Amino acid sequence: MNNRIKVLRAERDWSQQALADRLGVSRQAVNAVERSKHDPSLQLAFNIAAQFGERIEDVFFPETQSNLEDC
Repeated sequence: MNNRIKVLRAERDWSQQALADRLGVSRQAVNAVERSKHDPSLQLAFNIAAQFGERIEDVFFPETQSNLEDC
């Protein structure tokens, strides 16, 4: 699942650690979600969106159809 976490963090000048602290998770967890190496739980996805004051669908979005066809 793709996301806009890195962009949203940069807009607020937050480090991964700062976001992790706000969410109550590790920096490694934020990094894995941000890099699309791990899909967050639904609760974590909602919490991430809430930290940025965004709707979940404005933070997270599925891979494009063309990316799925490459698999």
